[in-house]
Amino acid sequence: MEMTSISSSPRTVEDIFKDYSGRRAGIVRALTYDVDEFYGLCDPDKENLCLYGHPNETWEVTLPAEEVPPELPEPALGINFARDGMNRRDWLSLVAVHSDCWLLSVAFYLGARLNRNERKRLFGLINDFPTVFEVVTERKPAKDKPSADTGSKSRGSTKRSSDGQVKASPKLVDESYEEDENEHSETLCGSCGGNYNADEFWIGCDICEKWFHGKCVKITPAKAENIKQYKCPSCSMKRGRQ
Repeated sequence: MEMTSISSSPRTVEDIFKDYSGRRAGIVRALTYDVDEFYGLCDPDKENLCLYGHPNETWEVTLPAEEVPPELPEPALGINFARDGMNRRDWLSLVAVHSDCWLLSVAFYLGARLNRNERKRLFGLINDFPTVFEVVTERKPAKDKPSADTGSKSRGSTKRSSDGQVKASPKLVDESYEEDENEHSETLCGSCGGNYNADEFWIGCDICEKWFHGKCVKITPAKAENIKQYKCPSCSMKRGRQ
């Protein structure tokens, strides 16, 4: 089991968010794509089991850490005991809720040395994802209404697929991540021409309205958070020549 000491080298907001994203992706996979395998591993006849998500986007069902106190906050203990006494969907939802709590606790444990503004930015990045509970239960979070006292566009509006992966655009849009992935299946990257993939970060240009892989235009989710209006490389060059 992977352990991290708070006394290790200082972590930036981006480092912690990357750790959070990896752990979250692993847990989402356990509770969705790999749900049958996960369900089978949570045998009520076994000892107290926990669901761990790892930074490399893998998951693991195993016994809790033996160290007291543990080097990282521990996930909910004994998730296997309630498995056969509950409706399967309800049990998975319960595990999802506890997993959301654990993911936040790990992120803010690692961010213990962040200042107030950095903690706020970290939570903002985390809050842009649907929770594990929302993904597992396929709930549609309510759309944020534009603030009446700001005449400007919303910063960092996002589109997400049903599995919770980000497809982001700084421009204001009417829809949120309640859009299904098949609505984006024909979207092509304006840079490489590749098809939309829900596992990858995308960003939309506010000028030409084309979509791009974040990696193709060298924009990360953290950078997108601070962009009020994104212009792709092509549009930026056109504006520069005018």
